[in-house]
Formats: sequence, C-alpha cells, structure tokens
Amino acid sequence: MNKIWWKESIMYQIYPRSFKDSNGDGIGDIRGIIEKVDYIAGLGVDLIWLGPVYESPNDDNGYDISDYYKIHPEFGTMADFKELLTLLHDRGIRLIMDLVVNHSSDEHHWFEEARKSKDNPYRDYYIWKEGKDGGPPNNWQAFFGGPAWHYDEATEEWYHHLFTVKQPDLNWENPKLRAEIYKMMQHWLDMGVDGFRMDVISLISKRLEYQDTPVDNLMYQVNNYNANGPRIHEFLKEMNQEVLSKYDIMTVGEGPGITKELAHKYIGESRKELNMLFQLELMFKDNGPGGKFDVQEVKLVDFKKLFRDWDAAVGTDGWNNIFLDNHDFPRMISRFGNDREYRYASATLLATFLLTMRGTPCIYMGSEIGMGNVAFDNIDDYRDIETLHYHSTSLDAGADMDDVMRRIHIQGRDNVRTPIQWSDDEHAGFTTGAPWIKANPEYHQVNVEKDKLSNRSIYAYYQELIELRKSDELFVYGGFEDLMPDDPNIYCYKRSMDGTGYTILLNFSDAELVIPKEHKTEVLIKSNYQDAKDDKLKPWESRIYKF
Repeated sequence: MNKIWWKESIMYQIYPRSFKDSNGDGIGDIRGIIEKVDYIAGLGVDLIWLGPVYESPNDDNGYDISDYYKIHPEFGTMADFKELLTLLHDRGIRLIMDLVVNHSSDEHHWFEEARKSKDNPYRDYYIWKEGKDGGPPNNWQAFFGGPAWHYDEATEEWYHHLFTVKQPDLNWENPKLRAEIYKMMQHWLDMGVDGFRMDVISLISKRLEYQDTPVDNLMYQVNNYNANGPRIHEFLKEMNQEVLSKYDIMTVGEGPGITKELAHKYIGESRKELNMLFQLELMFKDNGPGGKFDVQEVKLVDFKKLFRDWDAAVGTDGWNNIFLDNHDFPRMISRFGNDREYRYASATLLATFLLTMRGTPCIYMGSEIGMGNVAFDNIDDYRDIETLHYHSTSLDAGADMDDVMRRIHIQGRDNVRTPIQWSDDEHAGFTTGAPWIKANPEYHQVNVEKDKLSNRSIYAYYQELIELRKSDELFVYGGFEDLMPDDPNIYCYKRSMDGTGYTILLNFSDAELVIPKEHKTEVLIKSNYQDAKDDKLKPWESRIYKF
C-alpha cells in the first residue's frame, strides 16, 4: 500500500456559518475561525474541510454559488481567507474547500446570461428542455421535494435542477463549461488550498435520454437515473489530468448512488480520478420506503457488515473516509449512541471507532464535546430548506404534525447546524448578536468551557486518541478484521500488521456485557472508563488492547 499524507491525516469539518461569529451579526465567519485556530490545533487534527464560503444568495446555505472566485461578505474578505490559510499552514494543518460543480446558483453570471435567450453563448452551460404534455420533460423529483425541472417563461423551456429551483444543474457535456471549472479550481490551488471535498460529484454526468423513472421513489431515481452517468469517469480523469495531478493535494468525493461495487472505479489509485470517498450508504441506511423522514432502525450487525464490506471493496488499491455525521446528517451521538444517560461514554466510544478504523477519519465540529441533536418545538425555529419543505407538504397533506415534528427532531439537517456551544453564556458564546439559528438549549450543560474543566472531558479523550493514532502507523496502514460479525451489541475488530496490532472492543448498548475471552488480549492500553472491569464491558464502554 502506498503511503501518503492524506491517508495519515485526521480531518475536522467546519460548517462556517455555525462555528464562531466574530462581529455580532449572528453568522459564523472566517475571523471567528481565526479566533479558534489554536482550539482546532490543540485537538490534534491536521486537515480542515471548510464548508462553502463563496458568494451565494444562500438558498441552500452556500451550496448555491453565485461567484466561485469571491468570498461572501458575511464570511469576511479574501484577505481574511488568506490569513486563515497561512495560520493553519503555520501549524501544520492543511485546508480543503468544497467544490460545488454539479450546479450553480441561478444568480450566477452564467445562468443570468443563459436564461436571456436560446442562442445566448452561456445557454449550453445549463440543461434546457422542452416540456412534455404541458408539464416538465420527465417525472424526476428534486432532492428537496417537487419536480427536478423549472419552467422559464422568458424562453419557454424548462431547466434541470436536482436540488432547489435556485440551483440549476450545470451541463458537463459542454467542454467550455468544464474548462471554466478547471480554471477556477487552479485559482484556489495556486492560492495554496490543499484540495477539495467534491459535492455530489457522482451526479455531474447526465443520462441524455432523460427518461421517466417507473418508480415514485427518490433513492431509486438517484441510483438508477442520476448517479454514475455514462461519462462520469471520463470527466473525472480529465479533471485529474488537467488540474489535480499537477498539485500535491487530496480529493474526497461525496457520492450519492456510489455502491461498494462501483467505489473502486472512483478511487482506485491506478484509475487516477479521486483519492477517497465519503460513502453514503450508512447515512441512508435508516431511510424507509417514505424517504429520510421515514426512519427505520439500523441494527449493529448491519452497521458492522457495511463497514466490513466497504473495507473489502476498497482493498489496498483505494482509500476510504470514515465518518458518522456531517452538515447533512444527524449528530452521531444521537443517531448511533446514547446522548442522555451515557453521553460521555457513547461520545468517546464513537470517537474510538472513528480513530481506530482503516481510512481517513473525519470529525464533525462539536463531536469533540459530545454535541447532540436539537428538538425545537416550533417549526419557525428551523432554517433548513429540506426540513421546511417536508413540514409544509406534510401540513398540506393533513399529516399528524406532532409525528412530523418528531421525525424532524430525528433526521432534520438543522440538528448539526446549530452553533458550536463554546460556553454557557447567551447563545452558547457563539455570538453577541441574534444567531442565524438558535443554539441547542443543551448548551447550558454541554459546552467547550465546561467540558475542558471536567475530569471526564470528551475533548481530552479525542486528544489522547488522536495522539495514539499518530503514534503508530498501524492504525492507518494495518489490516482490518471484524472478529464478532454476528454479535448484536459488541463491535470487536482487529487492526494488525506484521503479526502485531490492536483489538478494539466497543459495547454499543446500555447493558453491561461479558467480554468474550477469545477476543481479550493481555495489555489494555485505553478505555473510556477509569474503573474498567477485567471481564465485563460497561454500557458504551470502549477498549483498545495491544497484542
């Protein structure tokens, strides 16, 4: 296996709008991140994924970009960005940015020109079709609800948008459009950015027939009609050849519809496309027939099988990214742990999992203090367009709105977008003004200041685990073996190389469980309990043995 820095890195994701506000306008900004650079460095991470800070009308919180070359004024200036980049690099921390090129904002210059006339030079930068039977060209749905087409009265055609109506999809069939994107990427890399997280990159190649889907199910549509289009690998190879291969950077693709069987085509080192993927199979694992808000139980045996299968599929010629939450999915402690009775134990158990698996771990901001989901009582306190659309359509359909709110409390994207809880001051110490979204009321009990003073500090546990991972390359390059695949409560796996290694035991339950003797080795080097018993795992206990 080739050894390289991005395999050995530990990522930390910053959602800039919610990280730290420096000027009292209620919106997190770049200078707020600058204020907390030493906090980030103190954790021990060495790679930042910074969410979009480009100019945007914020229909989808920055994932609708109106100018790829400018910093949005609410986040600061280009000088602020360059200062942040320098400060991080001075501390040995790299920075990657979001690359959002499946779509732009409808307020981007390209689209404003494209909608002026059918013969405009920018018309072919987007996807335009005539309607069918008085309606849109086909029956595709948009990710956040409604049809994936919008009628433009000026030119009497429909434009394609897989996300909001203000996010028209770009036409990657057009070589001029691709050249513009590559030029923009070079601009940021020449500035010193260390790579890109590529938003929904698996969707950029379209199936040009635009046929109706026979099944009224969004995930079926995504997997069979939107993702992994016929020219996807041609486009990624071209991107690599024209831009990526010329820099010492890393790329991680977000890939809706990328199965483990297809993963190697994207990340095989010999393929020369991407370095790694955020595999989304786990994130959609609890989605029922009705979609993400139709929540189903995910059993531990299925959780384990997913990681086991993906590790095998990636093999030694590819690489994976290990994550349990991000800005689009619920807080990991609320989804996979116990954020009430066992907040410390389950937060540190999940940290142990992230930092002992094979693949580059990604920590979402706030996990290092055990932040959980939020349950606002009033829909007016929510900001996410997907959540608001779900609530609105459910109300129109006469649904049980108490049940709708319960589902939002479990799955809504604002669960991970409330501000970082820095202290128990007003608004969690995030801002001196009115925050763009309310802080999670738990901030009185769960915040950075309180955690750091505690003798059971989650932040300190992360520091220790990160130091342990960096102390032994076996955690990066060693093999992975699931030792108890069928156990419903214990995740036990081995990381080994050249006859030595570690056994990791994780109790994913509220019960005390007996440790199987055959999987307990002699030297216990780390537990998240100070009074660990010799033969039993306490609720949500994690252990690392060395052999």
